[in-house]
Amino acid sequence: MTPQLLLTFVAVFAVARIALVVQRVAAGGTRTRSLTVAREWLDTFIFAGLGAWLLITFVGRTYYIPSGSMIPTLEVHDVLLVDKVEFRFRQPRYGDIVVFPPPIPSPDDFIKRVIGVPGDTLRIKNGIVYRNGVALAEDYINQKPQYDMEIRDYGIWVNDGFGWHKVDPADGNIPPKSMWTAPNRIPANCYFMMGDNRNDSVDSHMWGFAQDTGTFATGPLAGKPAWFTGRAFTIFWPISHAHLL
Repeated sequence: MTPQLLLTFVAVFAVARIALVVQRVAAGGTRTRSLTVAREWLDTFIFAGLGAWLLITFVGRTYYIPSGSMIPTLEVHDVLLVDKVEFRFRQPRYGDIVVFPPPIPSPDDFIKRVIGVPGDTLRIKNGIVYRNGVALAEDYINQKPQYDMEIRDYGIWVNDGFGWHKVDPADGNIPPKSMWTAPNRIPANCYFMMGDNRNDSVDSHMWGFAQDTGTFATGPLAGKPAWFTGRAFTIFWPISHAHLL
């Protein structure tokens, strides 16, 4: 449930609670057993709803996995707990599984793994990811990527078997040269995100960089606020798949 939907329910209960007060006044202040019980239940729902709203808005929330982009780490229909506080005190780190709004139109937040952080060099060659020149040992992936990728010349270049092409700034978040510290290093506040199901994941090799702050520089959501919702830290449903991430 989203914070907005929960707040809507609380508002409905509050309106019903006010209606009971108006009804009692209209009845000359007469208090009946049924009105008392209804008022107590509505008060409980309102205070519980406000408490839950505060928690999912500022502390944590649940997240439902709608796709297979993070298989085998996350399965379709898994329900996660997401910590919304941690990134207020530290920057995202390698390997964090993060929920965030992507720089492309989407009805839902995305969930991907942090592979590259600001200042990193990054490339993919023959199915191996190299970060700052070091090959990553990725025992969590479903399959090796069937494409090559390089961050160079102030952009993200991909070869998916049909020759090299650059991710078009019109299609994704590729900051202008002025925001890069070097032509082959990830810009400030930008992160390269990948799904563990590498060949079935709409991720940074398609739409550019996620951001932890500021606004998207380019793409269909240019100028819109960018942030990281939080870090997924546990699967709690289904019980058979429950574990810490």
